[in-house]
Amino acid sequence: MRAATSTGRPAQPRPSYGWVLVAVLAVTETTSYGVLTYAFAVFLLPMHAELGWSRAQLSGAYTLALLVWGLAAVPVGRWLDRHGPRALMTTGSTLATLLVLAWAHTHQLAGFYIIWAGIGLTMAAVLYEPAFATITTWFTAGRDQALLALTVVAGFASTIYVPLAQWLVDTGWRNALIILAALLGTLTIVPHALLLRPRPHRLDPEPADGAAAATIPGAAATPVMPAGIRARTALRQAAFWWLAAAFMLAHLGSGALSVHLVAALREQGYSPGTAAAATGLLGASAVAGRILMAPASRRWSRSNITATIFALQAVGILALLGLHHPLGIVMFVVLFGAGRGIISLARATLVADFYGRREYASINGVLALLLTAATALGPLGAGVLRTYLRSYTPILCLVAITAALAAAAMLTAQHSQQRHQAAALNGKPDSQQPPPDAPRRQR
Repeated sequence: MRAATSTGRPAQPRPSYGWVLVAVLAVTETTSYGVLTYAFAVFLLPMHAELGWSRAQLSGAYTLALLVWGLAAVPVGRWLDRHGPRALMTTGSTLATLLVLAWAHTHQLAGFYIIWAGIGLTMAAVLYEPAFATITTWFTAGRDQALLALTVVAGFASTIYVPLAQWLVDTGWRNALIILAALLGTLTIVPHALLLRPRPHRLDPEPADGAAAATIPGAAATPVMPAGIRARTALRQAAFWWLAAAFMLAHLGSGALSVHLVAALREQGYSPGTAAAATGLLGASAVAGRILMAPASRRWSRSNITATIFALQAVGILALLGLHHPLGIVMFVVLFGAGRGIISLARATLVADFYGRREYASINGVLALLLTAATALGPLGAGVLRTYLRSYTPILCLVAITAALAAAAMLTAQHSQQRHQAAALNGKPDSQQPPPDAPRRQR
């Protein structure tokens, strides 16, 4: 028999299907990220050698994809808040598979750009934003564990797919893309179509994770903590824009290295295999960072942890530049890779912590628009700078600077959010906006 809550209603058990969704998305996100984002760096040099397109031209297509991804993130967020993930992610994974096959047969630069514009649209439909939104709407008490499980598994995307793509490229980069398209279609289309489910409130009037609303003793059943605030309220807060600035700076540097790291390591004298292995190991380091964040967040705030890891990313890049020794590349892989892992997990959890799940997908969609714009500028900017400076050293220095600035912006976001929360608890709105979703008094 179900135990009754303080409101007299039976408590609803947490549906186990939420964890089925975590498992499904862990597999599909690993494959989608591996094929649609991380593998691109491996194809940069062989495409340059065969087609004669410059690094700037090639990375420009990737930049276009990221821009399209960002522009599509806002309507995708609204769709997810209203309709759920199944149709969106199934359509996105199907289109992504067809576009990777088209990439394998490209010969014209204009066609290559059209293909990557389409891939950018599918990125918005299948990558972390819809996955995070799905998990956030299915979990409250277990949300951190669910997001951690997803990002830990998906963190191996580069570890699996960068070396795999490098190995396949040895048989020809076009054949490699055909094989990757087959893997993408097999591991994403059917799971999305058959196993994704609607938002849990459509299945049960109670919260999906069974968390009963906390109430004030002797008062009506009014939740102490709201389910979340509206997107328009969040966007009026200074904390949102400082949070966005921190992650934009981090994504700017990470985006640049996601495409150019293999080439940068080759320039420093590392072999193709070593460069690909180091790039792939960033994923394993990202997983370690995510795992360590869970116990660390019990002692320190997520904002402080995120700011610290941004600063350590700068240290890792300086070690790569200053230590012409295997120790330098090891420090870079450990520190920068851990930062990349924490960035993804921290973004999902901080948005949920700051703003709840009421319109999580819409808020996260606006943030994704800003972050993908920053990520898009990274590869293009690095490609242009490399063309004119003929060296990756200044680019790596700039990435270290952006990481340090991201740390400062994150600390500012934390301070601003604390000010908003204090104002809301005191019932006195600060100068930015009224308390989030405060109930109107009856006249």
